[in-house]
Amino acid sequence: MNTPDEFKPRPRDNVLPYEAEVARMAFTNARTALRAHSQLSTKERLAELSKLKQTILAHRSMIIARVMEEVGKCRTDALVAEVLGTLDWLNWLEKNAQRLLKPEKVKTPITLLGKQSLLLHEPLGVVLIICPWNYPFHNAITGIAASFVTGNAVVYKPSEHAPCKGLIEQVLACSSVLQSLVRVVYGAGSLGSALIEQQPAKIFFTGSGPTGSKIMAQASRELIPVELELGGKDPMIVFADAPMARSVAGALWGGFTNAGQSCSGVERLLVEHSVQDRFVDSLVKEAQKLVVRVGDNGDADVGRMTVGFQRDKVIEHVQDALNLGARLRFGAVPSANSLTVQPIILDRVTPAMRVWNEETFGPVLPVMAFTSEAHAIELANDTHYGLCASVFTADKQRALRVAGALEVGGVSINNVNMSEGNPGLPFGGAKKSGFGKLRGPEGLLGFTRSKAVLIDKAGSKIEANWYPYTPRKFKLFERFIQALYGPRRLRLLAIAWHGLRLEAFSQKPRK
Repeated sequence: MNTPDEFKPRPRDNVLPYEAEVARMAFTNARTALRAHSQLSTKERLAELSKLKQTILAHRSMIIARVMEEVGKCRTDALVAEVLGTLDWLNWLEKNAQRLLKPEKVKTPITLLGKQSLLLHEPLGVVLIICPWNYPFHNAITGIAASFVTGNAVVYKPSEHAPCKGLIEQVLACSSVLQSLVRVVYGAGSLGSALIEQQPAKIFFTGSGPTGSKIMAQASRELIPVELELGGKDPMIVFADAPMARSVAGALWGGFTNAGQSCSGVERLLVEHSVQDRFVDSLVKEAQKLVVRVGDNGDADVGRMTVGFQRDKVIEHVQDALNLGARLRFGAVPSANSLTVQPIILDRVTPAMRVWNEETFGPVLPVMAFTSEAHAIELANDTHYGLCASVFTADKQRALRVAGALEVGGVSINNVNMSEGNPGLPFGGAKKSGFGKLRGPEGLLGFTRSKAVLIDKAGSKIEANWYPYTPRKFKLFERFIQALYGPRRLRLLAIAWHGLRLEAFSQKPRK
């Protein structure tokens, strides 16, 4: 019989010999280092991360300059997103990691009376972290720090489009332990494939959906677990009762921060129909004040885009929208010869336009009106993405109601991108925005393997559920289960009575 194409064996990924050797050496060195440092306690690892935190703080100007040069961020974006966000995460680990990673006592049910239960959080081994180009420092250190403090070693591959070569190694040089346990490698997607061939304990990937799909397919061949943080088409919903000035300011920053190259940035702006015209007019007025410039001294709002192919997608999406009847309220179709893109605002947008249903990942705000709360939720959820969302309203109950109905991983109420800003909250998406979490307790424990431990006393006692099985024991078990779970007065007395009879009978030898 013919096999459908999707089930036919696929050829191995095209990996160059030198890439295979780079990957092999990275994992060999990481595994050797892990064996050498496997006895480090969480407290000792946190001491090394404290050195890293102080190093980042002391060398923030150098980090900002490198990121600005390579990625094109404005200076304030680089300071806040790359430096502050990273320090915040390291600080959270210092305060919480020891508590979260210590063995947990778990309540033991009455059916296991006399026993103790523990949950251990153990390292995975050598993990592979692959990061994108939009936040090259913050994404790298966030994953590396979480992996390191949980007891793992790391092979880290940055995007070839913004590798910031040597930057991560430079800050990790503050600690010989970090230097040993973190191996940084540089290369294109084929190197990523070579790294997966080395069978990491787990893969943590942040980036595009198509690349995430390829990584997952390759990892599945060896049953390697993966966590994927992929794209977004995040909606911002503005109700008529929301404060106008704050909502406009939030939309501008949410849509244009990092030149729109943020997976949790605002990509769809939904405004209640009764205030839409006034809102868009105000949005345009405030957008006119934005300063767009490369290499600023802290006096610019938006820098340049990072890569040409992303700028080209902005051109395609905006041109498609205009061809289908959208109105250009601010900005212009970008030039194909420059990475500096003026922020763009579009209204009269419809769901048929690519700018509304595909991830743009650039400084473009498409606006659409909604007529009711239910309509807003319907429009917001009408996408295969589900990363984050924002809801602006003066009605707290409505805000919580809408937040609960949105099919996303995080919601900011009367703010934008801030569910991601708290290091104590997990960050990750739903639907095709990926699965798994970064940050927060859930994200930290994603770098561990849980081990269940049950402790019993040493002695001669025979367990009730062990052999021999007899009709008499069956009846005693039935009565004990009925006492445990059935409706009955004097339940505790009944449980004790039938439990003791079962225990006593279980100690008798088989005749």
